[in-house]
Amino acid sequence: MAASLPVLASAEQRADLVEVRKAQRPLILSCGCRVLRTYRTALGFAPVGHKRQEGDGRTPEGRYVIDWRNPQSRFHLSLHVSYPAETDIAVARAAGVAPGGDIMIHGQPNGSGRLAAWWHQRRDWTAGCMAVTNAQIREIWSLVPDGTPIVIRP
Repeated sequence: MAASLPVLASAEQRADLVEVRKAQRPLILSCGCRVLRTYRTALGFAPVGHKRQEGDGRTPEGRYVIDWRNPQSRFHLSLHVSYPAETDIAVARAAGVAPGGDIMIHGQPNGSGRLAAWWHQRRDWTAGCMAVTNAQIREIWSLVPDGTPIVIRP
């Protein structure tokens, strides 16, 4: 699979911010004041509110970073979001729960066909991740370098 990975775009074409607006579902890539791309995203199966614990089905809210990528993901390709932050861990610890983790921007489940991809983009189904189509994650992969900030808004 390594030979078919998307190539990272040139520096002037790369995003310097990823923004997700959970209520409306766009995932927006921007560079400076310029919007590069906008995608519709599916969220966690219980998307309202900030992620508090593992298994709650919520997509986190706040400021994080894209800190690594997984070319061998169960969901085509995936970019890891740095959740949980120290404050997320502290809040979960105070509540006596695990904060969860492995929050990603990813494509569709491997082995799913076009109909499954169509269906998966019309409802929230992840465990807290942000899911896009496989074509979209390939484009996002090429436009978003590691270290890019991501802001996830309610």
